Amino acid sequence: MPLRLTNTLSDRKEEFTPLTPGRVGVYVCGITVYDLPHIGHARFLVAFDTAVRFLRWSKLHVTYVRNWTDVDDKIIKRANERGEDPAVFSARYIEECKRDMAPLGVASADIEPKATEHVPEMIALIEKLGKGRPGWHIECSAMSQKYLGTTFDVHGGGKDLVFPHHENEIAQSEAASDQPLARFWLHNGFMTMDSEKMSKSLGNVRNIRDLLKSWDGESIRAFLLSTPYRHPISFNDMALADADGRVEYFYETLHKADVYLAAKKFSGRGAIEGPTRDAFREAMEDDLNTAQALAIVNELYKQLNANIDGKAAAQKVADLRAEVIDFGRVLGLGEREPIEAIRDRRSLAAHRKGIDLGWVEERIRERLAARKAKDFARADAIRAEVSAKGVELRDAATGTDWRVLP
Repeated sequence: MPLRLTNTLSDRKEEFTPLTPGRVGVYVCGITVYDLPHIGHARFLVAFDTAVRFLRWSKLHVTYVRNWTDVDDKIIKRANERGEDPAVFSARYIEECKRDMAPLGVASADIEPKATEHVPEMIALIEKLGKGRPGWHIECSAMSQKYLGTTFDVHGGGKDLVFPHHENEIAQSEAASDQPLARFWLHNGFMTMDSEKMSKSLGNVRNIRDLLKSWDGESIRAFLLSTPYRHPISFNDMALADADGRVEYFYETLHKADVYLAAKKFSGRGAIEGPTRDAFREAMEDDLNTAQALAIVNELYKQLNANIDGKAAAQKVADLRAEVIDFGRVLGLGEREPIEAIRDRRSLAAHRKGIDLGWVEERIRERLAARKAKDFARADAIRAEVSAKGVELRDAATGTDWRVLP
């Protein structure tokens, strides 16, 4: 079916057709950089990163523009409080934001204009409008027009921007050009914390830097994708843990598939079957329904696991693996080397539970020595000791591996 998106402008789901066949222009209002990014920022960045990934997967050429608001009263006030030049201050926080979003798989936009570098364009637009003092909304009108033209395909942002920011953009842009600004307006839903409004005054804002100390960025992304972008989403540690378990299952299965195919000496390529690809596409074409798309991918991983356990033909395993990787590129999940991802995630899981990595490795060495000495009682005692700490030892032909129990 054709791609259908809920257009805030009409408050209904509409069929999306690009202005120029095969090409899509997308503008998303970015972050005002005066502090580290929080989970609410991640919500819209992941949502539109996924939307762009899907459009490109659908063979459309996308020009993705996402701005940085690098000057405003908050930035100037915060910089002055710290005795720092506002330009240096905002440039530093742009880099901090990029650093924090990279583990979540948020790619850079094709064009990332800064407000401070587009003052001449703002002035030119103001002169078209005539007398009056425009608000800060003028920056996005000027930058979107410069890079995407007077009218473009998609304008996005958080639901909090509908009024006044986007309504102001429409008013001033269309007054200046006498043309529609954007054909589709997409807005992601609000983020709450345990069903409570996220607010600095309530002390419940969770920044990404802190979350990444204990959680894998991909797990944060999976959590955000578990709810369709337009719907409100409530952040809590239990929901994040559920998403983390899902990502763990993905990588364990991919590693299992790699070991299986290597044992079979399989050197061919996996083929992507039509029906499942169609189902995945239909889910994403239904207003970017990542929750349904994620459910399809999860089912594929189950099939992949079952086929390995059932000693299926290598080609069948390779086909299923190719499918989960292909769909994962759209969702931004399962893109790392499995063995590296498993090790990195294990370190984070150990940190969350206060497990010392060196202690575990030492217990494994002691157990290996006990087994070589045929002291199986001692070996069993060590296994029980680490299990009591939340660690599962896994013996294989290649040696002993371990994981942190949920």
